Amino acid sequence: MPISINLDLTTACNFHCAHCIDLDTLNTKERYDHETLLASLKNMAERGLRSVIIIGGGEPTLYQKFEEVVIFLKKNGVKVAIVSNGTNNKHIYEVADCLDEKDWVRFSIDAGTNETFSRIHNPRINISLEEICSWVPAIRERNPKVPVGFSFLITWEGAQNSKGTRIISNIDEIVMATRLARKYEFSYISFKPFLTRQNEAEVMDPAAMADFKSTVAQIQRMIEEAEIYKTENFKIVRSTNLTVLEEGTWRDFTNQPVVCHMQALRQVLSPLGLFSCPGYRGVEKTRISNSDAYSNDEKIRTTQSATANILDKFDASHECANITCLFNQANWWLEKAIKGKLNPEDLEPTEERNDWYF
Repeated sequence: MPISINLDLTTACNFHCAHCIDLDTLNTKERYDHETLLASLKNMAERGLRSVIIIGGGEPTLYQKFEEVVIFLKKNGVKVAIVSNGTNNKHIYEVADCLDEKDWVRFSIDAGTNETFSRIHNPRINISLEEICSWVPAIRERNPKVPVGFSFLITWEGAQNSKGTRIISNIDEIVMATRLARKYEFSYISFKPFLTRQNEAEVMDPAAMADFKSTVAQIQRMIEEAEIYKTENFKIVRSTNLTVLEEGTWRDFTNQPVVCHMQALRQVLSPLGLFSCPGYRGVEKTRISNSDAYSNDEKIRTTQSATANILDKFDASHECANITCLFNQANWWLEKAIKGKLNPEDLEPTEERNDWYF
């Protein structure tokens, strides 16, 4: 039974972002049966589920009963994170007061001006960057405890998606975005590098940069310039992927063990089915079961057997050899623990941080 899941409430999306890693699985006809979904979430919560990241596969606030799902999860003692494009912030505002300081909300914005925002996201509705941001002070006033983040996916010259479509560079808007995020009272702005799909997997592809050294130097320079806007209440966050890209160590995270142990602990529940890894959302070879996988005792037993089967047969050292995996170090720790190769002190329990998202 997973400790954490990425929950895709819907495949529907009102944007058409060229940089979206899930373009091929958007706006399908697949839907949850709502009561079956709630039964699945309740069964998982009773058996060890500790966190749910409502993200990806579509815009979650387009799910008709979005608010009900968030409230249901909180009533069942689950930590909740919400990742949204910000077009339906009234729904996030409505559930803000049921969240706590261990939950979080993050908006995928990726720009510092409305012109670039529109070019990157191609919204199918009439909405501006400022309109999205204007909801943040209200959300934080309704619940000052919950962190609200501005997510900035860095794109560069030479970047293309899996279909060969050119991705617009936004490096020169890093400082403007940081200034905007602070103005509208976000808790932080986070920077992460563009990923694309190769052989169905999410991968970092620095080779696509027009000039790797100068591009990384430009990214670093822009973020350093943005640091002037940092305060005690507003943070600037570099993602792990960005840090290893800057340090040139990203390939260290592509050396995977044969068994991806995290597949049993972190899964993706989507209208398309249950998948073993967020990096392979919607990909058939990582499909464990249907979207009702945890809805009753019989299906739970079948799903547990299917999870064991994928742990046994999915060779991460081959299938994930080009993935800069955020779970790489956790997987190697588990691998060494299973094989008895850890020092006894490395097996001692650490202080509980109540952070179940990773």
